Amino acid sequence: MLDKAIRELDRERMALQNQEKKVIAEIKKTAKQGQMDAVKVMAKSLVRNRHAVTKMYALKSQLQAVSLRIQTLKSTQAMADAMRGATKAMGAMNKQMNLPALSNIMREFDRQNERMEMTSEMMGDAVDDAFEGEDEEDESNELVSQVLDEIGVNLDSELVKAPGHKQAVPQAAAAEPEAIGASAAVGGDGIDDDLQARLNNLRKQ
Repeated sequence: MLDKAIRELDRERMALQNQEKKVIAEIKKTAKQGQMDAVKVMAKSLVRNRHAVTKMYALKSQLQAVSLRIQTLKSTQAMADAMRGATKAMGAMNKQMNLPALSNIMREFDRQNERMEMTSEMMGDAVDDAFEGEDEEDESNELVSQVLDEIGVNLDSELVKAPGHKQAVPQAAAAEPEAIGASAAVGGDGIDDDLQARLNNLRKQ
């Protein structure tokens, strides 16, 4: 609406300026004819015309300032509407959020998480224990075989001599394990008790 008024003012100002040009030409023509009274009247009309043009410039500036203020108010109103919408949305969200329930959910989550970690740890320990016995047994048997090989005793031959498979053993051969056992007993500081017990059982057989 203000833009339309500004455009109309511009049209009126341009019309007055065109009229001023005509009045100036008429004043010059009348002055040449010596009609000084008419020249004075037209001069007053020209002055009023110029004052009107000046006022139109001032009015246009005021209208532009008003238009700018209106645009600023519209922008402020738009921001206020946006803030109002955001406030409503935040209010609705705050109403939906139940802080005690949320706290309970977090505590339950922590409890279940801790329980799951404990369960996983127990399962891992159980699996380790299940395989640990077999590994230790295999390592023990391997260590016994290695030690027997180092002291010159054949585990398979000793097992053949076990009860139920008795064979005639020469005196020299029977004395050899004893000698070996004696030497192993002398140097058995580096063999653990379990290994020493196995060697004693073999000697008894």
